[in-house]
Amino acid sequence: MVSERRTADSGSRTPRAELALKTLAADLSAHDRLRRTLEQTLVFARACAAALYTVSGDGGEGEGGDGALALAESVGVPRTLYGLRDAYPLTTSSPLAEAHADGHPRWLAAADLARRADPRSLPPLGDFFLGVLPLRDGGCLVAVREAPEGFEAEDRACLTAIAEALTTRPPAPGPPAESGRDTPRAASFSLAMDTGRIEVDDAVLDLFGLSRDAFDGRVETLLARTVPEDLPSLMSLVEPDHVSLGERELEFRILQPSGEPRWLRMRGRMLPAEETGGDASRPPPRPSRLVGTVADASTLRPGVSDVTRIQRLAAALATAGTVRGVGEAVATALRVPLRADRLALAELEGDRLVVTVLDPPEPGAWPALWRSEWRSEWPDAPVRAMPTLAAALREGRITIRPAGAVLEPALAEVGPGGLAVLPLPAGGRLAGACLLGWDAPHDFAPDERALLTAAAGLAGQALLRAHAFDAEHELIGMLQRTLLPRRLPRLPGAEAVARYLPTTAGLEVGGDWYDVIPLPDNHVGLVIGDVQGHNASAATVMGQMRTALRAYAVEGHPPDVVVSHANRLLVGLESDLFATCCYIDIDLEEGAAWCARAGHLPPVLRLPDGRTETVEFEGGPPLGVVAQADYPMSPLRFQPGTVLALTTDGLVESAEVDLDTGLERLAARLAAGDPARLDQAADALLTDANRSDDVALLLLRYDGMAQRPLRESWSVWRVPEAVRHARRFARRVLRAWGVGEEADAAMLVVSELVTNGLVHTDGPVRLDLTLINHRLRIAVADSSPRTPIKPTGLGWEATGGRGILLVEAMSAAWGSVPASGGKQVWAELALEPELQGPASD
Repeated sequence: MVSERRTADSGSRTPRAELALKTLAADLSAHDRLRRTLEQTLVFARACAAALYTVSGDGGEGEGGDGALALAESVGVPRTLYGLRDAYPLTTSSPLAEAHADGHPRWLAAADLARRADPRSLPPLGDFFLGVLPLRDGGCLVAVREAPEGFEAEDRACLTAIAEALTTRPPAPGPPAESGRDTPRAASFSLAMDTGRIEVDDAVLDLFGLSRDAFDGRVETLLARTVPEDLPSLMSLVEPDHVSLGERELEFRILQPSGEPRWLRMRGRMLPAEETGGDASRPPPRPSRLVGTVADASTLRPGVSDVTRIQRLAAALATAGTVRGVGEAVATALRVPLRADRLALAELEGDRLVVTVLDPPEPGAWPALWRSEWRSEWPDAPVRAMPTLAAALREGRITIRPAGAVLEPALAEVGPGGLAVLPLPAGGRLAGACLLGWDAPHDFAPDERALLTAAAGLAGQALLRAHAFDAEHELIGMLQRTLLPRRLPRLPGAEAVARYLPTTAGLEVGGDWYDVIPLPDNHVGLVIGDVQGHNASAATVMGQMRTALRAYAVEGHPPDVVVSHANRLLVGLESDLFATCCYIDIDLEEGAAWCARAGHLPPVLRLPDGRTETVEFEGGPPLGVVAQADYPMSPLRFQPGTVLALTTDGLVESAEVDLDTGLERLAARLAAGDPARLDQAADALLTDANRSDDVALLLLRYDGMAQRPLRESWSVWRVPEAVRHARRFARRVLRAWGVGEEADAAMLVVSELVTNGLVHTDGPVRLDLTLINHRLRIAVADSSPRTPIKPTGLGWEATGGRGILLVEAMSAAWGSVPASGGKQVWAELALEPELQGPASD
């Protein structure tokens, strides 16, 4: 067994760093040698980023000079993540200027930087350490490490050795020179930052697979060939608002005509205005031109260096937002370059490791013991049952087992030719572990061990961040799933279906919502809405708006009042977000509807004959913008067979498709769908949906009610014999409807409900009778919002309080619902079928 303990590793890093610095290829160009020297900080000092600053300007060495420490080169994670700027004036109190002035290094935590006077030096991240080492002939080496313990003694010794080896003479302005090795001819370019026009030679066009006739001179034409994952880093070099002076080097991929990716390396230097004939009196000089070379990265060296692999891994981990994304980035960076046969990455949860990525993913590639217990958890046993794994995690060391080593059954078949166990440290604890296995005997070279050490540190930090991201995403997703309806209600004379697709960007959550609200008297309320943003705040506001609209609708308000109340509520919440919505109240008996819009898309109708129309009507501003806004109502009519479609802008609008075109496409697909199969029609509408935004879709097909209820109403006057008049009206109606034997029970319920309305409330009282499907509904509406309370106990001497008990005893169901500022108390009586029939003449 060959293992590397932390103490042994730390004690040997400094000699290995010095040896690596001495053995740098002598035929490297000055620029390549400087960069390769700076890259050693990532391998031996366990830094995640490093930068070299050199003295520029007048009086840089003397007291009172106005020179500055300007960036000459940087490697690793982008320095801007840690607040490192392009230049630091020597007259400021920055750590770089102080170290340059007194010749003593500075070792600072993020909290030390936060206490400094210069607010521009405040970094955006918190858990990292900064090391600043002055160079003998001027300038500074700056290194960053993401670890609570900062740079330990051995790390500082390695940084000191690297600082001694660095040359501070900056490369000459202009395109970086290529080394004299056997390299392909460099392809040069010159990009004008103000116009985006780029001048290239034929070699650049050959690399991008373009002909001179097909190239239009625009940089966007070249960027279109870039692999989407590499485009952000490339754009940071060519967008005027993000560029800065100094040398730049970047590796990126383009897609060849065959579809295969190709690695290119771009080296360039930003030239300020005065270097290109501009006005040099305008401080500070704005970059006006990016000049440099492009070459095929696969042929610049016999093989890609370990440092380059670490840089690529760091770049991939910087954009990996999920635990699975981190695992896939690690697999891409390690398994193929090291020619490993399998790689497994797992998170540490308690005493178990939960597998995140298996590469290759096929079960047959892994031990038979794993296949017999194929689960999401680490197979067979907790970590303590696997000594090799347990020792590596307990001691925080990389363990390497060569071919023929004795391993426990759970690991023996993972790497019969060699096994590497990598603990993944993060923030003072272990985030997980990574296994690399080889089938054929594998010789572990020292540079591979250094590569594995550096990769483990980066992967551990990224895994911790991604785990927090996944936890937040799961929490918000659970919140959103809870707030959206689990199932839609069954509607008399209509059918409704809904679909929701979360965005695939960011947290994959948003503020789109829908709702179907059953209302009294065979009405239904339909709501579709969209809250600005795709984060936890948007999901929270979405839940508040859905709850508010449902509550106001159930109270019996018309659509304009419902939307106005929701608007005032959102304004009162003092949220920075706004929302759009459309609310429609449909009378399923009559096929009539009233609509109110708050900055939302109009509804789309599919008529029974197959024609479609977008219903444009006047609306109001989005919710939460203007406190006293009006939301006018507009009427709609439905014929049996009409399909109503409500959606959010994610379905009909994108960067490539404008809103009008998207609505036309939605109408065309709705017309082509089968209204009898509403679920399939909804799925068809979501085909090729834009996943950069979340999408909500609500469809309703109006069929008309096969049996319409019988209804009669009576306004109860406040006169001494009001209850008798109400009973007389009810008996006359029931006789006309053919209700005979059950009439006495109905009269008792009418008496009790009308009496309660007259005695306990002021204002008008209305009696409503409804008969449908052998159920008689008796409802009394009044102006008081107080719900009647059923007494828990009554003494024999009590003279009142038995009315609700009688209603409950005589009816199949009873309850109370809000109605126009008051309430409606109702009771339903089940009638025998033979007792119900039309009255005879």
